[in-house]
Amino acid sequence: MTMNNALRELFEPIRAEEDLKDHTRAFLAERTQGYAKRTEAKRRYPAYAAACACLLLTLLGGRWLYFTPTAAISMDINPSIELSVNRFDRVIAVTGFNEDGQTLSHELDVKYRNYVQAVERILHHDSITALLSAGEMMSITVAGPDEQRSAKLLSGVEACAAGHRNIDCYSVRPEEAAAAHEAGLSCGKYRAFLELRLLDPDVTPEAVQDMTMREIREMIDSLSSDGGSDAPQSGGRGNGHHGQGDGHGHKWRDRRTES
Repeated sequence: MTMNNALRELFEPIRAEEDLKDHTRAFLAERTQGYAKRTEAKRRYPAYAAACACLLLTLLGGRWLYFTPTAAISMDINPSIELSVNRFDRVIAVTGFNEDGQTLSHELDVKYRNYVQAVERILHHDSITALLSAGEMMSITVAGPDEQRSAKLLSGVEACAAGHRNIDCYSVRPEEAAAAHEAGLSCGKYRAFLELRLLDPDVTPEAVQDMTMREIREMIDSLSSDGGSDAPQSGGRGNGHHGQGDGHGHKWRDRRTES
């Protein structure tokens, strides 16, 4: 054995021990780094989950707000339709209250439009234009629990109706709208029905459902003339005429101003 070999054998255990230390150090470093990453990931997970939950709630809450109706606009001429309007003044649903109304509701492209745009589109629809040109009468009724907002919607509707003849515009209380729906009628036709029923107690909602607004008005005028009734008359020949009704043809008045 040469001197070099002897020295190599002498230092071989030391070198092996150092190699073992190096491998051990590398192993521990790898393990502890992985642990740290997992620990950090565990710490971050609740934050990620909370952020995702907030985003989901925001999206669901926004969807709920958007698709919640806060007012209704009834348009009656025959067809009879009703627009459900959300808090952002967008139409979220169109409901037909008779066969003609259901047919028209399928032809309209007004969902998700601003209610003014929707009303304008309906008034310029070929079938509605033809009916108005032929002398038919239309009633546009706004219903909602917020009086200020109903007044704003009514102003927008009146602006749309200003260029047309034979259109009356009104706003009604929410309870009247609920009663109309329970009777299977839209708000405008329900008001006319209540006025007609004052003169003919036997008339039913089903009897007027498919009648035009002009036909109902002519029946009211005929019965009023024949019976000499003092039942109030409302609407019928106005251009953008409006008011707030109690469902019986009367305008609401502030009784505090009356002596």
